[in-house]
Amino acid sequence: MERRRHRRVPVHVKSLLQENSHEVEGEAVDLSLGGARIESAFVVQPGRQIAVKLIVPGDDTSILIEHAQVQWAVDRTFGVRFVDLPEHELDELEQLIDESIALDEEGGKT
Repeated sequence: MERRRHRRVPVHVKSLLQENSHEVEGEAVDLSLGGARIESAFVVQPGRQIAVKLIVPGDDTSILIEHAQVQWAVDRTFGVRFVDLPEHELDELEQLIDESIALDEEGGKT
């Protein structure tokens, strides 16, 4: 049985990850309204809270998720759950996901 509440979509979205004053680049490789799977050299531990800034492709804007809780970490990949996402950030995240779905459908399944 699927435990996820939100549909995850494959993406390639540049991300900036921050814990305290330490910031590292990464890439979100799947995304939902509830969280993301991220590939990065950023060393995180499950249970820690980090900030995730998603850089919207083809745009100069970003989506800042100030409270993302690390759920799991394996090698250079980890999963985060978005906590207390403000309404405007949720709306922007939903738009990014919708655009990713549309691009995936236009390009066909690989």
